[in-house]
Amino acid sequence: MTFDYEFHWRTVLEDLPDLLAGALVTLEVTGLSIAAGVPLAIALGALLRGPAATRVPARCFVEAARNTPCLFQIYLFYYGLGALGINLSSFLVAVIAISLNNAGYLADTYRSALQAVPVQQRSAARSLGMTFGQTSFHVVLPLMARIVYLPTVNQMIWAMLNSSLGTLIGLRELTGVTQFVQSRSFRTLEFFLATAGLYYLLAKALMAAASLYGRRLTREAR
Repeated sequence: MTFDYEFHWRTVLEDLPDLLAGALVTLEVTGLSIAAGVPLAIALGALLRGPAATRVPARCFVEAARNTPCLFQIYLFYYGLGALGINLSSFLVAVIAISLNNAGYLADTYRSALQAVPVQQRSAARSLGMTFGQTSFHVVLPLMARIVYLPTVNQMIWAMLNSSLGTLIGLRELTGVTQFVQSRSFRTLEFFLATAGLYYLLAKALMAAASLYGRRLTREAR
């Protein structure tokens, strides 16, 4: 079998600014979904450690978020709410759905991290006159951060990849832009190879940034 396909990378280079603009939207969705998902995961983790009145609803949310596809969750917020007359932008829907998905996957990790913080640390902080809020912010959360750091980084990469599902509701993130620009030239292979490379670079850049912050956490722990 012989292949006579001829690559035309100039077309990709001409549309590179559009691809980079789409990559920026991908990063925006990723950042916002993590920024919203992590506090929700912390709250869920706390509720999962509480009495049945809080534990059962939190567990139901976690099970629903983890055992339904992220694409279904996006459709639910976009088309489901649209049927009720609540029309949200594709960008906002992607952020909301991926945030809730992030929270569902991280909740049990954060619950375990909360349990791992020694009770003596909390007691010592309270004995020094710290309020509950001060103890949580200055003692509990820093100790938790070292435990949940790597799972949170993994979830951040997963959120970045899940953002590509937004193209199915019209979001012009990296995948959506790629589909649009390749339809003008029909250089499908070149554009999708280039986009795969961009996703790889985005993932590596996020991991590199996370690694720098991880070293800071390690130094502080010492």
